[in-house]
Amino acid sequence: MCYAIKTKVEAALKRARHYGNEEAIQMLIEQFRPFLEEEIFHVSGFQHPKMLVYTSEHFEMPAIATWGLIPFWVKNEQQQLDIWNKTINARGESIFEKPSFRTSAKSKRCLVYIDGFFEHHHFGGKAYPFYIQRMDGEPIVLGGLWDEWTNKETGEVVNSFTIVTTKANALMKKIHNNPRLKEARMPLILNEEEADKWINGSADEAKKMIVPAPEGLLKAHTVRRLRGKEAVGNSPEAIEEYIYPELKFRA
Repeated sequence: MCYAIKTKVEAALKRARHYGNEEAIQMLIEQFRPFLEEEIFHVSGFQHPKMLVYTSEHFEMPAIATWGLIPFWVKNEQQQLDIWNKTINARGESIFEKPSFRTSAKSKRCLVYIDGFFEHHHFGGKAYPFYIQRMDGEPIVLGGLWDEWTNKETGEVVNSFTIVTTKANALMKKIHNNPRLKEARMPLILNEEEADKWINGSADEAKKMIVPAPEGLLKAHTVRRLRGKEAVGNSPEAIEEYIYPELKFRA
């Protein structure tokens, strides 16, 4: 699963910089000024934050979208609220069949650039948070789906997205060991070549990419509590390594 992440505008702008349009990038920085004022060290998808995503319609420059997919066919605000927390993630193996995702899976796939993500490891009846990032420190490119929904009650047009998940690789199997789940999961992580195909390629090409990340790409360490009374919130402490002496597993 992928319910919490760390991100900042510089990670999201990596793709834009790749295309070398510095003038457009400066315009974007001004446009997204509110995102620059507070770096996101830890945010949950259940908070439905606004983030920057790349779509097939804007594959060189990011657009603003809310985390938690709202399908175009949602009728009203009540239905939106009912579905919102269920569409933070999309199980990759079924996105082409599920009503909430199938239209987006065919023609509205997106990319989400993040610095890292969080997952909990279960041991001794407690959950211990891990922060996962790329071994080389580069931004992680996640495969996602997006959609455009019009609120008929207000006329507002809302862009929203979900993060696609796949089966876990060896590292994530060790970390994501929730006994209530049938199997360990992880977000769909793409390399730069795959990223282009994910948003511009065919459905068949996209299906072939829904696989675990290669071994050796990621590293992880335990961090302070992210939930409950001891939660550190959106602060630099959220990503700092913190050792739990009682925890036997080390990534």
